[in-house]
Amino acid sequence: MDYQHQFIEGHTNLPVGKVVCIGRNYVEHAKELNNPVPDEPLLFIKPSTAITPLSQSIVLPQDRGGLHYETELAILIGERLTRASEADAVKAIAGVGLALDLTLRDLQSALKAKGLPWEKAKAFDGSCSLSPFVVPTGLDLTQLELSLWINDQLRQQGNTAQMLLPVTALLAYISEWFTLLPGDVVLTGTPAGVGELHAGDKLCLQLGQLVKAETRVVK
Repeated sequence: MDYQHQFIEGHTNLPVGKVVCIGRNYVEHAKELNNPVPDEPLLFIKPSTAITPLSQSIVLPQDRGGLHYETELAILIGERLTRASEADAVKAIAGVGLALDLTLRDLQSALKAKGLPWEKAKAFDGSCSLSPFVVPTGLDLTQLELSLWINDQLRQQGNTAQMLLPVTALLAYISEWFTLLPGDVVLTGTPAGVGELHAGDKLCLQLGQLVKAETRVVK
């Protein structure tokens, strides 16, 4: 299935670009993986080929170790940002939604142990599942609740108030290093509670009362 960005209210003509991800932006998540809390945002990139719609089933990669879920707030960029201010960043947000940052955790641990980049564990095809977006007009981006249920059990729950660096500051920081283009997506980090997915799992993600998305895991 070819992916195209969508809003709950309908389609958008924004192209599908890169995904810039933030690691360890929630303290409790860094602690649960025994990672140090970073002094500045930890950035990595997924290519556009990593993106799939959350409505599409998640297929477990074979012979690559455990596949972990990480629920994240996703920001859809609508205007070019280069060395931008936070005020510029606010105006550039076209949509807000949810994402699963899918991670081959065993492979990531092996790569980290060797001091190697994470791309094979984080940026593989299908590693970024996105919900439809909502227009952010009137939203307080510092007080958004995100939750994940797996098989009707609450596994992750967090609030953007818990972020080490809030959304607009993140966008401004990223734009110091990578120009953000219309159609790019920023994943803003995951709260504690990450874990492994298994065939047959049914997932339900919610962003407050704004976005609800469901998917399932298959072999």
